[in-house]
Amino acid sequence: MRHRLRGLMAALFALPLALAIAPSAHAADPTTMTNGFYVDPDSSAKRWVAANPGDGRASAINASIANTPMARWFGSWSGTIGTATGAYVGAADQGDKLPILVAYNVYNRDYCGGHSAGGAASPSAYATWIAQFAGGIANRPAVVILEPDSLGDYGCMTQAQIDEREGMLTGALAQFSRQAPNTWVYLDAGNPGWADPATMARRLHEAGLRQAHGFSLNVSNYFTTTENTAYGNAVNSELNARYGYTKPFVVDTSRNGNGSNGQWCNPSGRRIGTPTQLGGGAEMLLWIKTPGESDGNCGVGAGSSAGQFLPEAAYKMVYGY
Repeated sequence: MRHRLRGLMAALFALPLALAIAPSAHAADPTTMTNGFYVDPDSSAKRWVAANPGDGRASAINASIANTPMARWFGSWSGTIGTATGAYVGAADQGDKLPILVAYNVYNRDYCGGHSAGGAASPSAYATWIAQFAGGIANRPAVVILEPDSLGDYGCMTQAQIDEREGMLTGALAQFSRQAPNTWVYLDAGNPGWADPATMARRLHEAGLRQAHGFSLNVSNYFTTTENTAYGNAVNSELNARYGYTKPFVVDTSRNGNGSNGQWCNPSGRRIGTPTQLGGGAEMLLWIKTPGESDGNCGVGAGSSAGQFLPEAAYKMVYGY
């Protein structure tokens, strides 16, 4: 691994100086242990381009989406999870690149929305799964987004279910702290249109945010980077006022180039955003959701299932129509 010093924290100067950022659960900085971000060689966009070289949309999708570093999502479809995460971060490590992984298997996942319902069979099954996820990464550098939507999805849940979920997330963070010392874990915090900053700060804290490196915003959504930065800073202000600490945050910019039109499920007229990079109003701007992958059977993805790659949607997202 090459070691390079980088100005990763510059964007955090946007926070009020009075806010004291809580130290990360890990001392290591994976961005200084690697030389740029990893491009998933087996992403859905890559596979579609390879299988359809004569399609008139392939060139644009290849140039603007398939070769941009983005996250790989892991869940029940991933097989033996420790083997899957180990192989993925191992391949990135071989190339001296930083991989982005999404853990998406919490028990009662998407309990209220339903489009991505599923997850582990029980809280104990999830505890085993996430422990193996972290163990597969081990001491290699990585970025992990922990359970998108899990803290925004409270609308139809009982307090007992909420407590159960927060316990699963706290347990997951403990596993990464113990087994993956060179991984930055971001606990997902939804988006600016879901919960007010005070509510999200409380949910993050109760789910164990102190153990995480930071929190993630806008995963699979469309709010602008400016809107997310303002929201992230507001969440941090609430964290500081209530609990005496703040945390870095990252923003999913994969589909926010035209901002949000108020719809979250395959809206038309959206556009890809700033490619994965350090800084940009947050600690990092990341492509977490693959542009062109469906949000579910809705909107311009009517008839599709969540996660299915839709080349026409991807192509239109390149140009914003």
